[in-house]
Amino acid sequence: MTDTLTTAPADAPGGPPTVPAWKRAPIAPILGIFVVLCALLTPFALFVPAHLMGDAASAHMRGIESTVTAFSLASVPVAALVWAVTIYSIIGWRHRGSEPPAEEAPPLRGNTVVQVVWLVLSSVLCLFLLIWGLAVLRPTPSAASAGQPLMVEVTGQQWTWSFGYPDNGNATADRLVLPVNQPVQFRVTSKDVIHSFWIVQMGVKVDANPGETTLASVTPDRIGTFDIRCAELCGLYHAYMQTTVQVVSADQFASWVQAQPRATS
Repeated sequence: MTDTLTTAPADAPGGPPTVPAWKRAPIAPILGIFVVLCALLTPFALFVPAHLMGDAASAHMRGIESTVTAFSLASVPVAALVWAVTIYSIIGWRHRGSEPPAEEAPPLRGNTVVQVVWLVLSSVLCLFLLIWGLAVLRPTPSAASAGQPLMVEVTGQQWTWSFGYPDNGNATADRLVLPVNQPVQFRVTSKDVIHSFWIVQMGVKVDANPGETTLASVTPDRIGTFDIRCAELCGLYHAYMQTTVQVVSADQFASWVQAQPRATS
């Protein structure tokens, strides 16, 4: 007669306790950290990025703000998962005791289900970003397509901006004034080095290159005063190369532009 080794069923009295796979793996603590991080990061993604850009003064800028908010929200679960795994790894898998750790860690095996889920979720996220970009981040429509645009010549030089209005008797000014709800086309160039013409609250940002003219279009839809900055490092006083644009009514603009000096050829 041969001896036979028998093992009591896992669920039988006196047998080894059954431990679910999700408890054997560190899923529960990682999931807990993930949920906490998502709860903390979601309000940040909803309100902070758009708030930092200021109140939008054009439909184009509102599209940019919604894109930043959507992309920030999409990044929340990704960032939370990475940080949750990192935090648990530092705390839960740190070496304990005074003895040095083994030279080789236990072998790791891949999990097909986890890999498939990760691939599917990553693909869905990338597809969402692609579709959103094609729908919202399309090229700014030409001002001419929305009606007769107001032409404004923008010239950058160290460390100031100057503006010309060729459609208004070649009026020139050292500050920018625009009529509300009037399509505007900027013709941007530079006299010396590369600058970047940036109307922050309108979402207009275009390089000013010496010897070249770059076009940009926008329709301001809010009356007020908004920031203009140079967004390209252009020398010692780059940080001071800023001014404002004032958006006024059509009648106020007509009165203002008539009072400006004319360029001499």
